[in-house]
This record gives sequence, structure tokens and C-alpha cells, in this order.
Amino acid sequence: MALTVNDVERFEASRSRLEVIAYRLLGSASEAEDAVQETFLRWQAADVARVEVPEAWLTKVLTNLCLNQLTSARARRETYVGEWLPEPLLAGDPMLGPADTAEQRESVSYAVLTLLERLSPAERAVYVLREAFDYPHREIAEILDITEAASQQLLHRARKHVADGRARTEIDEAAARRIVDEFLAAATSGRTEPLVRLLTQDAVSIGDGGGKVPARAKAFEGALAVATFLRGLFRPGKAKRALVGDSAEMYATLANGDPAVVVVVDGRVIGVMTLEVTPEGIAGLRNQVNPDKLERATRHWAATGHGEPVRVTF
Repeated sequence: MALTVNDVERFEASRSRLEVIAYRLLGSASEAEDAVQETFLRWQAADVARVEVPEAWLTKVLTNLCLNQLTSARARRETYVGEWLPEPLLAGDPMLGPADTAEQRESVSYAVLTLLERLSPAERAVYVLREAFDYPHREIAEILDITEAASQQLLHRARKHVADGRARTEIDEAAARRIVDEFLAAATSGRTEPLVRLLTQDAVSIGDGGGKVPARAKAFEGALAVATFLRGLFRPGKAKRALVGDSAEMYATLANGDPAVVVVVDGRVIGVMTLEVTPEGIAGLRNQVNPDKLERATRHWAATGHGEPVRVTF
């Protein structure tokens, strides 16, 4: 049945909200966009005149599409080259969604998105719908075709997994720039000691190159190991210049609410390193360099203002 203009408008009124949900569920902006487009195709094929509450219908369809995607993604990630990290979203990206509450901000942080990979698809769906969007358990149960008691149990397990991670410190843009400035000063000093002082003793550094850009297959663990790696990463050299050229610019910004270093070459984002800041220091560094996961960041970067770089070198 062909959609009327009004039917299309009803869907478009929900598109941005659906993308925000899908990104939190999948950790990938491109996959979120695909899931929303598939939801539109389901809407197009449905007898929409009989849909009393379009928002509920669309959320149910989208969530279940994402659950299927998460199940198949687990199998794909077993063959993924190296570590898998979510796709970063830079400050101001509408797919980050609402940030009115601490729960909403937390649910889209890079650290939490990484932790959510440990959850079952159902646990992740309940966590996202409840924590980020405050859906009541009754509605979550209807979306997932489970009981309210099962929804509550899944949320309890999901919260426990996420709580096992470290409590992060919320950062505004001005503070993020100061943190990144200090971090880059230490990272480019050529010495490990300044970096060790910024890191927690059990700090971890993870890189995702997707087999397309060099990245270590396993994480660096411990302040000294991470500092030694970073000293080498930020040391100028012919190999790095051959890889990125002489025009690499480093900017301080926020990505998923965390302080981040964005590396740009000729207007293209080639790396986003997020810093997980805790009261004890920088506990985690997650470096996304897989070009497939930086296309949206590059488009967003080109469309927004971003000030002056804090470093121009490699």
C-alpha cells in the first residue's frame, strides 16, 4: 500500500529519535542509519492506517531489527581484525541524542558503549530503553515480547555489568580542551614520566584499525605500558609522515561526551582518541582509526566549526 504524504511525515517525525536509539543499541552510526531505513520499509509495507500509536510501533520494529543485528554482529566480530570499538560521534552530532540527565549522557559515553558489548542483546535493549529513554518496564516488555518481571531482571543484570566499569567524570568543552592540552603536552614530550602521572595505575589503551590501519591486536594495560606506547605513537618520524603526510592537525574536542583528540589530514578525520577521565586520572584511551568508522565524523567535522588545532605535527 502506497504511503500518503501524511504517513511519510509521521515516520519522519520519529526518524531522529529512532536513529538515537539504534546508535546506542548498535554502537555504529552507519548500522543505525541502515536499521532506521529498514524500519521505514516495514512502515511502508504495513497497513499504517491501523497503527494507533506510530511511535510505539516504530520503536518495537526498530528495536527488534537491532536485536537481530546484534546477534549476527557477535558472529562477525569473532572474525574482526584486532579490537572492535564503537563508532565515535563528535560533539553536536544529533545522533548523540538527549543529554538532559546523567543517565542519558552516560548511556552514550564511549566507555559505556564499549561495556555494553559485554551484554546480551536483550540486556542491552532493556538498558538503553530504560536508562537513556526512561521507558517503563511495561512498554519495554511489549517491545521485546517478554514479561515485566523479565525486563526488570534483565535491567538488573545489565546495570551490574555497567557498574563494574569505572565511574567517569563529566566534562564540559572547556575542561575537555584543558585535559587534551595537558595530555598532548605529556604525550609529545618524548618522556614517559609525564604520561604516567596523568594515568591511573591500571589504565588501558585500545585501538581499532579494522585491519585497514595498523593497530595493536591486544590492549596495552598498566600506566607504564600505556605511557610507553603513547610516547612512541606521538613521536615524529618518517613512517608517520609517510602515512599521514606533513599536514596532520590535532584538535581538542568532545566525542561521545568524553575529552577527545581528533586527528585531521586535509579535512579528513583519520583518528579519534577518547580519554576516559576519572577522579583518579585517565583510566582508558580508545583510539578509533578504522576509516570505515570515521566517515560520519569527517562529514560532521566539515559541516561544523572546530577552532584552531592544538598541535600540527607528526
